[in-house]
Amino acid sequence: MGEFLRIDHVSYNYHNLESETPALDDISLYVNEGEFLAIVGPSGCGKSTLLSLIAGLITPDSGDIYINGKDIKSSGKNIGYMLQKDHLLEWRSTLRNLTLGLEIQHKLTDQSYLLINDMLTTYGLITFKNAKPSELSGGMRQRAALIRTLLLEPDILLLDEPFSALDYQTRIEVSDDIWSIIRKEKKTAILITHDISEAVSMADRIIVLSHRPGTVKRVIPINLTVEDKTPFRSRSAPEFRDYFNLIWKELNKNEEE
Repeated sequence: MGEFLRIDHVSYNYHNLESETPALDDISLYVNEGEFLAIVGPSGCGKSTLLSLIAGLITPDSGDIYINGKDIKSSGKNIGYMLQKDHLLEWRSTLRNLTLGLEIQHKLTDQSYLLINDMLTTYGLITFKNAKPSELSGGMRQRAALIRTLLLEPDILLLDEPFSALDYQTRIEVSDDIWSIIRKEKKTAILITHDISEAVSMADRIIVLSHRPGTVKRVIPINLTVEDKTPFRSRSAPEFRDYFNLIWKELNKNEEE
């Protein structure tokens, strides 16, 4: 499992006519191929900004981002971005929502429909393929949004608090679903979350960011003793509470210490 993504001394400032606001300062980290990385940090520390930089939506003020050793803009790799809201179009059916990205990229073929039906069957949505988004539960909508993203064959998935709009029970169920799908599809993923339990239960490693401007405070590998791992089962692992407490302390340390 070699290195897939490298962020090398990246900084970014938000600018307006009167001033500039530092968002990220000298961020360096890596993600291995097939790894599930979680990033946690205080509100406003630049977590979503970091994902926007990786996605190429904005450009660093300094530093570099590489995928497979190539500059991100010339790497030729596809990046999938799953936001907090599912952004399913209410006037389109589940099936037609899933085809939207392929339509925009002019990649929709007869073979695409075979793949879509297979994924709908695999992930429990086949009986809802003609339903409108308003007829789907929150968990179903998030699964549909992930399938739509996966159909574009991304090399890395960026997940920006994709479960934050769900109630607690649904959130745990959907995190199991999404984690299982990502593992099954063997995708590299980066999750932004405010939920420490979510990060510990899903990630292979956790990056803890400081208050704004965000810097890397600590990198924590997660090793849980659990059979047939899922995020739900991980919460019962004997090491789970220790990891939770460690990250809680990191996030709540006095920044002046």
